[in-house]
Amino acid sequence: MGKGNKSGGCMKSPVYNVKAVPLEKIRANTYNPNAVAPPEMELLEISIWEDGFTMPVVCYYVEAEDMYEIVDGYHRYTTMLTSKRIRERENGLLPVAVIDKDETNRMASTVRHNRARGSHSIELMSNIVAELTTAGMSDAWILRHVGMDKDELLRLKQVTGLAALFKDSSFSEAENKKTGTEG
Repeated sequence: MGKGNKSGGCMKSPVYNVKAVPLEKIRANTYNPNAVAPPEMELLEISIWEDGFTMPVVCYYVEAEDMYEIVDGYHRYTTMLTSKRIRERENGLLPVAVIDKDETNRMASTVRHNRARGSHSIELMSNIVAELTTAGMSDAWILRHVGMDKDELLRLKQVTGLAALFKDSSFSEAENKKTGTEG
């Protein structure tokens, strides 16, 4: 976890500090790879209307801008934006749990949250892999923090078509062992 999240040597989960944040102080991130079909978005609106918000939106607080950037919960946020009845009932406040991580770790958190729930966009996942690689994260870091295997990482790098993403030679070494060639 990031700084400021430890108490007496034990981590305190952000869910114990949920706060009500005005909708206008929350913004989407630029890298969410999760897509939800219209029928499921309608079901989400019904669920939030019938059951209330049962899970907070996970955000990072951008102190310099006094804004909360979404790490997980974009579709709950979107539902609040588009559903007048929910927005009115909630007085324009969204339940938020704040994490304190740098951007690369926030990207990894977003992917982990999404993957734990289900589907995500291949194109957007490829973009995240490209951004993490460009930010200097190694293949091993991406595999460990985003929760994918080497084959999936290779496929996502191939989708982008950027040669710079292949600077980590771990893929060619593995391939060389299979073919008996040297790199």
